[in-house]
Amino acid sequence: MSTPPWGEEPAEPTPPPPPPPPNPYGHQQQPVSPYQPYGAPPSPYGGYPVPKQTNGLAIASLVVSIVSIAFCCGFPGVAGAIMGHVARKQIREQDQTGDGMALAGIIVGWASFGLAVIGTILFVSLGIWADTTTDCYYDSNGTYVCD
Repeated sequence: MSTPPWGEEPAEPTPPPPPPPPNPYGHQQQPVSPYQPYGAPPSPYGGYPVPKQTNGLAIASLVVSIVSIAFCCGFPGVAGAIMGHVARKQIREQDQTGDGMALAGIIVGWASFGLAVIGTILFVSLGIWADTTTDCYYDSNGTYVCD
């Protein structure tokens, strides 16, 4: 709108345009915005599902059980097996993943502990057997002597 020259009256303002005719289908139209929203429209199927969390105790159980075989003669395997049992309980209660790792930790842990116990029993029994056997040898004269 322009301003009138000095001393003249301003012209009558123009009336606003009439409203749009009513929709023949009975529902109202949404107002049109001059601004477009940014980003992609939301998916009608929803977003990606949130992945379940892996239980950390299950991972630790498997690691401790494997390390007990490789470096510690199998005795810490009992700790790995117990951690596996606790991890499986937590997985059931908290709806997490890692049940297979916990089960593997239990199996490897108890197996390594069992082998360590059997190996220790064999080592001690062989030591006792070797100590109780009679010592036989050839003396300096060449005679065979047993103590």
